[in-house]
Amino acid sequence: MSYVNPSEFVGKMIDAGEAKVFMSTRDTMIRAYMAGAILALAAAFAVTVTVQTGSALVGALLFPVGFCLLYLLGFDLLTGVFTLVPLAWIDKRPGVTIKGVLRNWGLVFVGNFAGALTVALMMAVILTYAFTVDPNDVGQRLGEIGSARTVGYADHGAAGMLTLFLRGVLCNWMVSTGVVAAMISTSVSGKVIGMWMPILVFFYMGFEHSVVNMFLFPSGLMLGGDFSILDYFVWNEFPTVVGNLVGGLTFVGLTLYATHARPGVGRMRPVRDETGEPVAASR
Repeated sequence: MSYVNPSEFVGKMIDAGEAKVFMSTRDTMIRAYMAGAILALAAAFAVTVTVQTGSALVGALLFPVGFCLLYLLGFDLLTGVFTLVPLAWIDKRPGVTIKGVLRNWGLVFVGNFAGALTVALMMAVILTYAFTVDPNDVGQRLGEIGSARTVGYADHGAAGMLTLFLRGVLCNWMVSTGVVAAMISTSVSGKVIGMWMPILVFFYMGFEHSVVNMFLFPSGLMLGGDFSILDYFVWNEFPTVVGNLVGGLTFVGLTLYATHARPGVGRMRPVRDETGEPVAASR
Protein backbone atom coordinates (compact mmCIF):
# COMPACT_ATOMS: atom_id res chain seq x y z
CA MET A 1 0.00 0.00 0.00
CA SER A 2 3.09 2.26 -0.09
CA TYR A 3 2.76 3.51 3.47
CA VAL A 4 3.81 7.08 4.25
CA ASN A 5 4.95 7.72 7.83
CA PRO A 6 3.37 10.47 9.97
CA SER A 7 6.24 12.96 9.79
CA GLU A 8 5.97 12.88 5.99
CA PHE A 9 2.20 13.08 5.64
CA VAL A 10 1.93 15.90 8.19
CA GLY A 11 4.22 17.88 5.89
CA LYS A 12 1.78 17.09 3.07
CA MET A 13 -1.09 18.34 5.23
CA ILE A 14 0.64 21.69 5.72
CA ASP A 15 1.54 21.95 2.03
CA ALA A 16 -2.08 21.20 1.09
CA GLY A 17 -3.38 23.89 3.45
CA GLU A 18 -0.93 26.42 2.04
CA ALA A 19 -1.94 25.60 -1.54
CA LYS A 20 -5.61 26.11 -0.73
CA VAL A 21 -4.97 29.57 0.76
CA PHE A 22 -3.38 30.77 -2.47
CA MET A 23 -5.77 29.05 -4.86
CA SER A 24 -7.69 31.35 -7.18
CA THR A 25 -11.28 32.23 -6.35
CA ARG A 26 -12.50 30.53 -9.52
CA ASP A 27 -10.73 27.25 -8.81
CA THR A 28 -11.74 27.25 -5.15
CA MET A 29 -15.40 27.77 -6.01
CA ILE A 30 -15.47 25.14 -8.75
CA ARG A 31 -13.77 22.54 -6.56
CA ALA A 32 -16.05 23.32 -3.63
CA TYR A 33 -19.18 23.23 -5.82
CA MET A 34 -18.30 19.82 -7.21
CA ALA A 35 -17.42 18.46 -3.75
CA GLY A 36 -20.79 19.56 -2.37
CA ALA A 37 -22.64 18.07 -5.33
CA ILE A 38 -20.85 14.70 -5.24
CA LEU A 39 -21.26 14.34 -1.47
CA ALA A 40 -24.95 15.21 -1.83
CA LEU A 41 -25.39 12.50 -4.44
CA ALA A 42 -23.67 10.03 -2.12
CA ALA A 43 -26.03 11.03 0.70
CA ALA A 44 -29.06 10.60 -1.58
CA PHE A 45 -27.70 7.20 -2.59
CA ALA A 46 -27.16 6.13 1.04
CA VAL A 47 -30.65 7.22 2.10
CA THR A 48 -32.16 5.37 -0.88
CA VAL A 49 -30.25 2.20 -0.03
CA THR A 50 -31.25 2.46 3.64
CA VAL A 51 -34.93 2.88 2.80
CA GLN A 52 -34.98 0.09 0.22
CA THR A 53 -33.01 -2.45 2.28
CA GLY A 54 -34.22 -1.42 5.72
CA SER A 55 -30.59 -1.49 6.88
CA ALA A 56 -28.80 1.67 7.99
CA LEU A 57 -25.55 -0.27 8.04
CA VAL A 58 -25.75 -1.06 4.33
CA GLY A 59 -26.34 2.62 3.54
CA ALA A 60 -23.38 3.62 5.73
CA LEU A 61 -21.14 1.01 4.11
CA LEU A 62 -21.81 2.48 0.68
CA PHE A 63 -21.89 6.21 1.48
CA PRO A 64 -18.06 6.64 1.49
CA VAL A 65 -17.96 6.11 -2.28
CA GLY A 66 -18.84 9.80 -2.71
CA PHE A 67 -16.17 11.02 -0.30
CA CYS A 68 -13.50 8.88 -1.97
CA LEU A 69 -14.43 10.12 -5.45
CA LEU A 70 -14.40 13.81 -4.55
CA TYR A 71 -11.09 13.50 -2.72
CA LEU A 72 -9.39 11.61 -5.55
CA LEU A 73 -10.66 14.25 -8.00
CA GLY A 74 -9.09 17.02 -5.91
CA PHE A 75 -12.32 18.72 -4.79
CA ASP A 76 -12.67 20.52 -1.44
CA LEU A 77 -15.07 20.08 1.46
CA LEU A 78 -15.50 22.62 4.24
CA THR A 79 -14.71 19.93 6.80
CA GLY A 80 -11.37 19.23 5.18
CA VAL A 81 -10.21 22.84 4.82
CA PHE A 82 -11.16 23.46 8.47
CA THR A 83 -8.40 21.01 9.36
CA LEU A 84 -5.72 21.62 6.74
CA VAL A 85 -5.71 25.34 5.98
CA PRO A 86 -4.99 26.66 9.53
CA LEU A 87 -1.89 24.47 9.72
CA ALA A 88 -0.20 26.60 7.05
CA TRP A 89 -0.80 29.70 9.19
CA ILE A 90 0.35 27.95 12.37
CA ASP A 91 3.48 26.83 10.52
CA LYS A 92 4.11 30.47 9.53
CA ARG A 93 4.18 29.80 5.81
CA PRO A 94 5.02 33.03 3.91
CA GLY A 95 1.97 35.03 2.90
CA VAL A 96 -0.51 32.88 4.81
CA THR A 97 -2.68 35.11 6.99
CA ILE A 98 -5.83 34.73 9.03
CA LYS A 99 -7.63 36.72 6.35
CA GLY A 100 -6.49 34.20 3.75
CA VAL A 101 -7.67 31.30 5.91
CA LEU A 102 -11.09 32.88 6.43
CA ARG A 103 -11.34 33.70 2.71
CA ASN A 104 -10.80 30.05 1.85
CA TRP A 105 -13.34 28.86 4.41
CA GLY A 106 -15.95 31.34 3.15
CA LEU A 107 -15.51 30.43 -0.51
CA VAL A 108 -15.63 26.70 0.20
CA PHE A 109 -18.77 27.10 2.34
CA VAL A 110 -20.55 28.95 -0.47
CA GLY A 111 -19.35 26.51 -3.13
CA ASN A 112 -20.31 23.43 -1.10
CA PHE A 113 -23.74 24.89 -0.37
CA ALA A 114 -24.38 25.71 -4.03
CA GLY A 115 -23.39 22.21 -5.14
CA ALA A 116 -25.43 20.45 -2.46
CA LEU A 117 -28.46 22.70 -3.11
CA THR A 118 -28.32 21.92 -6.82
CA VAL A 119 -28.52 18.19 -6.12
CA ALA A 120 -31.23 18.75 -3.48
CA LEU A 121 -33.41 20.47 -6.08
CA MET A 122 -32.73 17.78 -8.68
CA MET A 123 -33.60 14.99 -6.25
CA ALA A 124 -36.75 16.74 -5.10
CA VAL A 125 -37.88 17.03 -8.71
CA ILE A 126 -37.05 13.38 -9.42
CA LEU A 127 -38.80 12.06 -6.30
CA THR A 128 -42.03 14.00 -7.01
CA TYR A 129 -42.15 14.08 -10.83
CA ALA A 130 -41.48 17.82 -10.70
CA PHE A 131 -43.71 18.33 -7.65
CA THR A 132 -46.78 16.87 -9.32
CA VAL A 133 -47.13 13.86 -6.97
CA ASP A 134 -46.45 13.18 -3.31
CA PRO A 135 -42.89 12.18 -2.37
CA ASN A 136 -42.13 8.46 -2.47
CA ASP A 137 -40.68 6.56 0.49
CA VAL A 138 -37.20 8.03 -0.03
CA GLY A 139 -38.61 11.56 -0.26
CA GLN A 140 -40.66 11.06 2.90
CA ARG A 141 -37.55 9.79 4.71
CA LEU A 142 -35.62 12.91 3.72
CA GLY A 143 -38.37 15.07 5.19
CA GLU A 144 -38.35 13.04 8.41
CA ILE A 145 -34.57 13.39 8.77
CA GLY A 146 -34.84 17.16 8.48
CA SER A 147 -37.50 17.38 11.15
CA ALA A 148 -35.85 14.99 13.61
CA ARG A 149 -32.49 16.73 13.38
CA THR A 150 -33.75 20.31 13.78
CA VAL A 151 -36.96 20.45 15.77
CA GLY A 152 -35.82 17.28 17.50
CA TYR A 153 -32.82 19.11 18.95
CA ALA A 154 -34.82 22.27 19.67
CA ASP A 155 -37.25 20.27 21.83
CA HIS A 156 -34.38 19.66 24.27
CA GLY A 157 -33.22 23.28 24.45
CA ALA A 158 -29.63 23.79 25.61
CA ALA A 159 -29.12 20.05 26.01
CA GLY A 160 -30.17 19.57 22.40
CA MET A 161 -27.76 22.28 21.23
CA LEU A 162 -24.90 20.65 23.14
CA THR A 163 -25.76 17.27 21.64
CA LEU A 164 -25.84 18.78 18.16
CA PHE A 165 -22.48 20.52 18.68
CA LEU A 166 -20.80 17.35 19.96
CA ARG A 167 -22.15 15.35 17.04
CA GLY A 168 -20.53 17.95 14.80
CA VAL A 169 -17.24 17.60 16.71
CA LEU A 170 -17.23 13.82 16.45
CA CYS A 171 -18.22 13.96 12.80
CA ASN A 172 -15.22 15.98 11.68
CA TRP A 173 -12.92 14.05 13.97
CA MET A 174 -13.77 11.09 11.77
CA VAL A 175 -14.07 12.91 8.43
CA SER A 176 -10.75 14.72 8.83
CA THR A 177 -9.18 11.45 9.88
CA GLY A 178 -10.38 10.20 6.50
CA VAL A 179 -8.77 13.18 4.74
CA VAL A 180 -5.48 12.50 6.50
CA ALA A 181 -5.75 8.73 6.04
CA ALA A 182 -5.72 9.28 2.29
CA MET A 183 -2.26 10.81 2.68
CA ILE A 184 -0.74 7.77 4.38
CA SER A 185 -0.62 5.85 1.12
CA THR A 186 0.65 6.61 -2.38
CA SER A 187 -1.64 4.05 -4.05
CA VAL A 188 -5.28 4.59 -5.00
CA SER A 189 -6.38 1.42 -3.21
CA GLY A 190 -4.53 2.44 -0.05
CA LYS A 191 -6.11 5.89 -0.11
CA VAL A 192 -9.61 4.49 -0.61
CA ILE A 193 -9.26 1.97 2.23
CA GLY A 194 -7.89 4.66 4.53
CA MET A 195 -10.78 7.02 3.75
CA TRP A 196 -13.54 4.41 3.81
CA MET A 197 -13.17 3.36 7.46
CA PRO A 198 -13.68 6.67 9.34
CA ILE A 199 -16.33 7.90 6.88
CA LEU A 200 -18.31 4.71 7.52
CA VAL A 201 -18.10 5.36 11.27
CA PHE A 202 -19.35 8.96 11.03
CA PHE A 203 -22.29 8.15 8.77
CA TYR A 204 -23.53 5.10 10.62
CA MET A 205 -23.29 6.86 13.99
CA GLY A 206 -25.49 9.72 12.76
CA PHE A 207 -22.94 12.45 13.42
CA GLU A 208 -23.58 15.89 11.93
CA HIS A 209 -21.69 16.85 8.76
CA SER A 210 -22.23 20.44 7.64
CA VAL A 211 -21.97 19.66 3.90
CA VAL A 212 -24.14 16.52 3.96
CA ASN A 213 -26.71 18.61 5.82
CA MET A 214 -26.59 21.22 3.04
CA PHE A 215 -28.31 18.53 0.98
CA LEU A 216 -30.46 16.72 3.55
CA PHE A 217 -32.26 19.73 4.97
CA PRO A 218 -33.01 21.79 1.83
CA SER A 219 -34.26 18.63 0.12
CA GLY A 220 -36.28 17.81 3.24
CA LEU A 221 -37.91 21.25 3.11
CA MET A 222 -38.77 20.80 -0.57
CA LEU A 223 -40.28 17.39 0.19
CA GLY A 224 -42.60 18.52 2.96
CA GLY A 225 -40.48 18.24 6.09
CA ASP A 226 -42.10 19.75 9.18
CA PHE A 227 -39.47 22.39 9.98
CA SER A 228 -38.48 25.84 8.75
CA ILE A 229 -35.43 27.40 7.10
CA LEU A 230 -34.72 29.18 10.40
CA ASP A 231 -34.91 25.84 12.24
CA TYR A 232 -32.38 24.45 9.79
CA PHE A 233 -29.79 27.19 10.22
CA VAL A 234 -30.20 27.77 13.98
CA TRP A 235 -30.79 24.19 15.08
CA ASN A 236 -28.45 22.44 12.70
CA GLU A 237 -26.23 24.12 10.10
CA PHE A 238 -24.51 26.84 12.14
CA PRO A 239 -23.85 24.75 15.28
CA THR A 240 -22.72 21.87 13.07
CA VAL A 241 -20.23 24.13 11.26
CA VAL A 242 -18.74 25.21 14.60
CA GLY A 243 -18.61 21.62 15.83
CA ASN A 244 -16.96 20.48 12.60
CA LEU A 245 -14.33 23.20 12.95
CA VAL A 246 -13.53 22.27 16.53
CA GLY A 247 -13.49 18.53 15.86
CA GLY A 248 -11.29 18.55 12.77
CA LEU A 249 -8.79 21.16 13.88
CA THR A 250 -8.49 20.09 17.52
CA PHE A 251 -8.53 16.30 17.30
CA VAL A 252 -6.83 15.82 13.93
CA GLY A 253 -4.93 18.83 12.63
CA LEU A 254 -3.40 20.18 15.82
CA THR A 255 -2.68 16.82 17.42
CA LEU A 256 -0.77 15.56 14.39
CA TYR A 257 1.00 18.87 13.92
CA ALA A 258 2.04 19.03 17.57
CA THR A 259 3.55 15.56 17.60
CA HIS A 260 4.90 15.03 14.08
CA ALA A 261 5.50 18.37 12.34
CA ARG A 262 8.91 19.90 11.86
CA PRO A 263 8.11 23.64 11.96
CA GLY A 264 9.60 25.66 9.18
CA VAL A 265 10.50 22.75 6.94
CA GLY A 266 9.52 23.61 3.38
CA ARG A 267 8.78 27.31 3.98
CA MET A 268 11.09 28.42 1.19
CA ARG A 269 9.80 25.87 -1.31
CA PRO A 270 7.19 26.79 -3.96
CA VAL A 271 3.59 26.31 -2.88
CA ARG A 272 2.45 22.81 -3.83
CA ASP A 273 -0.83 20.90 -3.73
CA GLU A 274 -1.47 17.44 -2.28
CA THR A 275 0.14 15.74 -5.28
CA GLY A 276 3.33 17.78 -5.00
CA GLU A 277 2.68 19.91 -8.08
CA PRO A 278 3.42 23.68 -7.89
CA VAL A 279 0.36 25.91 -7.45
CA ALA A 280 0.14 29.44 -8.82
CA ALA A 281 -0.43 32.00 -6.06
CA SER A 282 -3.06 33.92 -8.01
CA ARG A 283 -6.35 35.11 -6.56
